[in-house]
Amino acid sequence: MIIKRVFKYAFAIITDDFVIPMPEGAQILTVQMQGENPCIWALVDATKPESIRKYRVAGTGHQISMDENSEYIYINTFQMLEGALVFHLFERIEK
Repeated sequence: MIIKRVFKYAFAIITDDFVIPMPEGAQILTVQMQGENPCIWALVDATKPESIRKYRVAGTGHQISMDENSEYIYINTFQMLEGALVFHLFERIEK
C-alpha cells in the first residue's frame, strides 16, 4: 500500500525564480496565501527521494522571460496584501 500525504512548502518572493526540494513525483495541488506567507501544497510520497523542483513567479503585467530549453506549466494565481499584489506561479520543466 502506498501512503501519501499533503505537505506544505512556504516560500518567499525574493527573486522571480526559486527552487524547492520535494519528494520525486510530488503532485502540486495549489498555491495560496496562509497568513502572510505564500505556500505550495503538494500530494507526496514521503518515502521517495527528494528532487529539486524549479518555479517562476510573475506579477500581473510583469514581463516573463522564458528559456527556450524549458517548458513553463501554470500552477495557480494567488494574491498578497489583501489583493493589492497578484502573482502567478509556474513550474519550470527542462526539455
